[in-house]
Amino acid sequence: MRRRALLSLLAGAGVAGLAGCLGDGAASEGSAETTADDSAGTASATASPDSGDLPLVVDTVEAQGSSAGEAQIPVAGTPTVLDLFATWCAPCVAQMESLRTLHDEFGDDVAFVSVTNERLGGGLTMDDIRDWWAEHDGNWTVGHDPDSNLMRAVRANGLPYLVVFDADGSITWTHRGLASEENLRAAVEDVA
Repeated sequence: MRRRALLSLLAGAGVAGLAGCLGDGAASEGSAETTADDSAGTASATASPDSGDLPLVVDTVEAQGSSAGEAQIPVAGTPTVLDLFATWCAPCVAQMESLRTLHDEFGDDVAFVSVTNERLGGGLTMDDIRDWWAEHDGNWTVGHDPDSNLMRAVRANGLPYLVVFDADGSITWTHRGLASEENLRAAVEDVA
């Protein structure tokens, strides 16, 4: 009987951990956020411009396609795709494929910035983030926001979390979870 109770406890902890990764599924009031599975084409091209304390400045990482310094989010006067990710997040790995494709296609006209909020220490180093970035062929600005200020500002409630800004800095589209390339492309085309 104790074995069954232990297995139930472990299963419950796993589900709770996954729920923490994905958030509670609630979008901000007034925002047009798509769900984790947008394969049915349910993405919306508009969202609430209420984005907290934006623009924000985050530290950038010396990595493939990125240099150490700072980046303003959203990039001033430029349509911006913001990708919030973590190195431990499997859907974040899958999202990199469509981000690479769209960066290759729109990178001259749209700024792409990926930001992790992972705290260093406890086995995670900046070199681990750089290695993950190179392993998954990131080739645009990568930032680090360990205090999660950016996540709070865009009201991100899970990872991956995508935000598309127009050139004026207004949020035009958000998505929690893995977004289809088709829906992300449509959101980028709307601001490019």
